[in-house]
Amino acid sequence: MTATAAPLQDTAAPAQAAPAAPAATAAQPANPAVGGAAMDAAKTIVDNASAAPNLSTLVSAVKAADLAATLSGPGPFTVFAPTNDAFSRLAPGTVDTLLKPENKATLVKVLTYHVVPGTITGAQLLAQIDAGGGKVVLKTVEGEPLTVAKEGQAVALIDVNGNKSYIEVPDVRQSNGVVHVVNGVVLPKLN
Repeated sequence: MTATAAPLQDTAAPAQAAPAAPAATAAQPANPAVGGAAMDAAKTIVDNASAAPNLSTLVSAVKAADLAATLSGPGPFTVFAPTNDAFSRLAPGTVDTLLKPENKATLVKVLTYHVVPGTITGAQLLAQIDAGGGKVVLKTVEGEPLTVAKEGQAVALIDVNGNKSYIEVPDVRQSNGVVHVVNGVVLPKLN
């Protein structure tokens, strides 16, 4: 798979410190757009994902799995959000099969494998990777581990089956956590 991943910014050691802005006027950096849609840091994960045209398959899956209320709740959550293109790379018919009511339990496993409790920013993720000797293993809400590693300037997610996905848009702040948009779907053990 060709990665068109955006490198996470390692802000731990700037070359030269810039003067600090006065606390009263300091503002968060602009939230990145997703699929051309503005992301409002005051809105929930579900509200923002619903506004992003390239996350419509994910939103449909979240609704089919009855996870919208959870991902609209207080969290906080770190979500690795696959794009529509990511879902289209699964075997033909996989998404349609997962969205069937009789496959809800499997869909919930797949979706919750993309969620980690708490808020982990790109800088925190890079620090954990560096502290872990080039990779870190995160425990997902689904319960299985998800490995995150640096590959050159890209950050890869490696599932328990060895499949990889790459972060394309890091640090999309939400009122209840953070979203990192990814270019592949990672899968837990489904047997």
